[in-house]
Amino acid sequence: MASSSMAMAATMNDLPDVILSIIFSSVSDTRTRNSLSLVNRKFLALERSTRTSLTLRGKARDIYMIPTCFRSVTHLDLSLLSPWGRSDLLSTASSVPFLLAQRLRLAFPLVTSLTVYARSPSTLHILLPQWPNLSHVKLIRWHPRSSSPHLGNDVVPLFEHCQALSSIDLSSFYYWTEDIPPVLQAYPSVSKALTCLDLLTVSLTDGFKSEEIQAITAACPSLTRFLLVCIFDPSYFGCVGDETLLAIVANCPRLRVLHLVDRASLGSTRGEPEDDGYTREDARITKVGLVDFFTGLPLLQELVLDFYQNVRDSALALEALHSKCPELKLLKLGQFHGICMAIESQLDGVALCSGLVSLTIKNSADLTDMGLIEIGRGCCNLARFEVEGCKKITMKGMRTMASLLHKTLIEVKISCCKNLNAVASLRSLEPIQGRIERLHFDCVWEGLEEDGGILCFDLNEGLCQSVEHEYGSKRKKSKYSSDPDSSSSCMQSNGNGMFSKSWDRLKYLSLWIGAGVLLTPLPMAGLYDCPNLEEIRIKVEGDCRTGHKPSQREFGLSCLAYYPRLSKMQLDCSDTIGFALTAPSGQMDLSLWERFFLNGIGNLSIYELDYWPPQDRDVNQRSLSLPGAGLLAECLAMRKLFIHGTAHEHFIMFLLRIPNLRDVQLREDYYPAPDNDTCTEMRVGSCSRFEDALNRRQILD
Repeated sequence: MASSSMAMAATMNDLPDVILSIIFSSVSDTRTRNSLSLVNRKFLALERSTRTSLTLRGKARDIYMIPTCFRSVTHLDLSLLSPWGRSDLLSTASSVPFLLAQRLRLAFPLVTSLTVYARSPSTLHILLPQWPNLSHVKLIRWHPRSSSPHLGNDVVPLFEHCQALSSIDLSSFYYWTEDIPPVLQAYPSVSKALTCLDLLTVSLTDGFKSEEIQAITAACPSLTRFLLVCIFDPSYFGCVGDETLLAIVANCPRLRVLHLVDRASLGSTRGEPEDDGYTREDARITKVGLVDFFTGLPLLQELVLDFYQNVRDSALALEALHSKCPELKLLKLGQFHGICMAIESQLDGVALCSGLVSLTIKNSADLTDMGLIEIGRGCCNLARFEVEGCKKITMKGMRTMASLLHKTLIEVKISCCKNLNAVASLRSLEPIQGRIERLHFDCVWEGLEEDGGILCFDLNEGLCQSVEHEYGSKRKKSKYSSDPDSSSSCMQSNGNGMFSKSWDRLKYLSLWIGAGVLLTPLPMAGLYDCPNLEEIRIKVEGDCRTGHKPSQREFGLSCLAYYPRLSKMQLDCSDTIGFALTAPSGQMDLSLWERFFLNGIGNLSIYELDYWPPQDRDVNQRSLSLPGAGLLAECLAMRKLFIHGTAHEHFIMFLLRIPNLRDVQLREDYYPAPDNDTCTEMRVGSCSRFEDALNRRQILD
């Protein structure tokens, strides 16, 4: 036995470096690579020499801590350096502003892809010349655009210093639509070489006008990937119509990825389920125009047409996608009506796109169960399906579609569908319950109160009870507790087998829930047994200023303790609006709401948390309150914490109580980010003192 172990060890040590290098190159997870590097010196050297992507965090002023062992890095992300989002980022390291840039160039000489927070053009003028072979640049800025009279002044350094540029990403950059066309026209040699241009940012008050789109595409004829926000509303001057679509086709015939999104459709807020699904205006997009548009893009693989105005009777136009765009794999349609005629058993419309792997249907007012079934029959290779704002589909149609796609479908999103509440959504997915890996649904709990054997949850008494089923008998009440055994009998009381199956492969869960609604019924709705759930995202939305004070003490995060492998959470309360400072008599301010949302989070073994505090839009404030800081400090297992907002220094000092906390950052990533650096929140000195205190601690890793 000993000789066998020695032989195995000798074999590992004698593996050629080429084979080990291939093994390390195939591992992408950062912590896995770090663990491998701890085996021996040889593994450490190979891991460092094969890493091609790196994100730097920490204090920019400590330039002596920049690692110099990652010489093969080609993708470098500098957007998370602290002080985060500051215009004086480079000058904080030393009195010489170019010292940090030169140090970065020496440490990472092979960089071809760069991500950086560029609050002012001076940052780019210093950084970009260090890597003349840059081919991809992503700019990030949530602060307002400077009041420069020169259009495009913020992106001019890209074209001046990066002659090999082929990809620009401005999806997280605050700019004006007027900035882009003049710069592209002023630098024709760089513009003609661009293959990827991402202009899909939520910071725009309006989208690109027709003439601007035509100017952009004329300047960039080599584009294969093009994403932008458009104006489709016919009441606006320069709205996008058939002529604009045909101009895109004529100027950029090699497009493989195209996203055209209306500004009104870009928001993250949920729609109104009671609406009929039709808007007042129709888009200036005709069936003939769509057919000509599809005909001119034969290489298309990914298409997003997310409008906010009606496109009626689109089935005939969508049938052209199958023959005109044979390589199409991803399709998203917003405000398209009549996408499937569903006449008898004949396939038509979007159902003819049999090569689709991902399909999203948003706000299709006349989509019915028969349309869903037709899509399930025709699009037989779907691995991802999303439906949002479709008022006429029901559990029957969704369940039949899931049965038809039980061999391929692994990711589903059901949102803002009037007849599909939480229980109905989960029931409709029973045919693929054991296969699904990623899931989103809305936490609308009305179905829990109906009869038919559905478990009910009493929000006042915390009782789990089974309603009498026509085929079964009434059960006794049992206390709702965190003990799996006690709740298991309650879960198995359903005679129709709804809760008997496990969500074995579910790894990611996304939820929408209204402000003031409890999360507690989640396990009882059908998501009790999720043994491999690793990550959850919870979106809380609503106006707390008009709501009543919750009858319960906590939102219900404690119920997530049922999921043993849950380690990552995104709790997004950014669209929860309330009173930041003083609330009228009888109303709660945001600090009390934050206590309600975060109560119980200390019971979870969360390793990583992204948290968006609720906000007061009247004063543009999204700040961590005192109760919020105290409750976050109870998450003893947490190592990474990203707060998407501001905080007072004495509040964030509470976080030092978390024994293993290693990575903390405050990010003002909302438009427009606060520009007053002299207030008591988010001062550079405050963040620096907190980081120093955090780094002085001994953390076992």
